[in-house]
Amino acid sequence: MTTARGVRPAAAPAVPLATLLVIAKEPRPGRVKTRLTPPYSPHEAAALAEAALVDTLHTVAGTPAAHRVLVLDGSPGPWLPPGIEVVRQCGGGLDARLAAAFAHRPGPALLIGMDTPQVTPELLDVDFTGCDAWFGPAADGGFWALGLADPGPAEALLRGVPMSTPETGAVQRERLRAAGLRVRELPCLRDVDTAADAAEVAALAPSGRFARRLAACGPGVRS
Repeated sequence: MTTARGVRPAAAPAVPLATLLVIAKEPRPGRVKTRLTPPYSPHEAAALAEAALVDTLHTVAGTPAAHRVLVLDGSPGPWLPPGIEVVRQCGGGLDARLAAAFAHRPGPALLIGMDTPQVTPELLDVDFTGCDAWFGPAADGGFWALGLADPGPAEALLRGVPMSTPETGAVQRERLRAAGLRVRELPCLRDVDTAADAAEVAALAPSGRFARRLAACGPGVRS
């Protein structure tokens, strides 16, 4: 389109991501990836969780976001890469903890978990021009990413969404649309919850720490 004088109007300025948030648990045996046990031992499951988290954090460190924040249940360890700010998770259910995570930094924010080590910097480099929210569906019916141009309403958008069910993603997506938000979707990714998930995700990112750790664990000890 051109103006009456034949001059193209300036393109709308990009609305870049200000904050990239990762919500995670400290990878301690018995507290993380319990659905991997069996076939894997609690220590192996924790080692796989740590590898997934480290892969995720190194990907986050490679994005152009102004702020990179780990919202952590537990304490950071030597696995934490440089350049990542750590804040403590609040209490309550997962819906409350996700909502509270958005309060740590103003401006456009994208929240992801620690369960998709196959994620890439390109997937996380979202632009909010012309949209109010980004939604990343997960293969199990949940979601792996949620982005808000204005994190202010996060409480109303997330509180009360049933978590860890096959309908979680559909309910969350509808909550965004019902609020009148313009929503764009990221590709569907598979979370690591079960041994089958782990094998599929490792195959998608064979050079990552998660894939190497899974190979080192072998088939696990089956009960």
